Amino acid sequence: MKNNPSKLIKIADISYPLVGVYDAPDKTLFQPLKTSGQCIFEHFSGWLNGESTVIDSETAASFTCPGAGYWTAGIEAQPREDVAYFLAGIEGLKESPDVMCRWLENCPPYRPKSNSIVISVLREDHYEYLKTVTFFVTSDQLALLITGAEYLNASPDQNPVLAPYGSGCGQLLTMFPNLDEPKALIGTTDIAMRKHLPRDILAFTVTKPMFEQLCGLDENSFLHKTFWNDLKQARELQIKDKI
Repeated sequence: MKNNPSKLIKIADISYPLVGVYDAPDKTLFQPLKTSGQCIFEHFSGWLNGESTVIDSETAASFTCPGAGYWTAGIEAQPREDVAYFLAGIEGLKESPDVMCRWLENCPPYRPKSNSIVISVLREDHYEYLKTVTFFVTSDQLALLITGAEYLNASPDQNPVLAPYGSGCGQLLTMFPNLDEPKALIGTTDIAMRKHLPRDILAFTVTKPMFEQLCGLDENSFLHKTFWNDLKQARELQIKDKI
């Protein structure tokens, strides 16, 4: 792969494959396909085993949660007021349905340029359709990646790392203000979908420019310096002490 993350993954000891979100003109490029479920994160183990989730006009209604089609493909299966009432009035995610409705109005969904949104392991052969890359990581690995996202940043006002409120599927793609900028997002903080992930895992999702920046970290960076090596050694000692 032109922007090869293998060195970063090895140094960070990241065990989960990286997952990409693709705006794809032909979903059959990503076989085998999964096209239904309650939540797209039910497919987490499938992604790790090479399966792909497809969301488009044909499959969106096959997901019990309407957020899958809405946030990734702009497909509204239910009136916004009904969604706001459920999320705020029933589940209490906002102070009132009115607040939730106004929040939804201020957070427009992603609008695909192609026919389908595909979620699959990172693939070199379809890199041109890639929109975001997600690392599934522990807290220590998250800290390392945040440091990487800040590596070229000289201004505290730029905030290359975001932690926006939103659905898990929205945090994979929609919550970025501009996918053409090097930005990162701390995700899977949606309590409705976290049951589908290991309890100590969070997502660190990056735009393609940020992914390329992370892949470009070299021997002069913190990846090869004292702080990270000391942290890894400390964790190893903590594990031995428990034994």
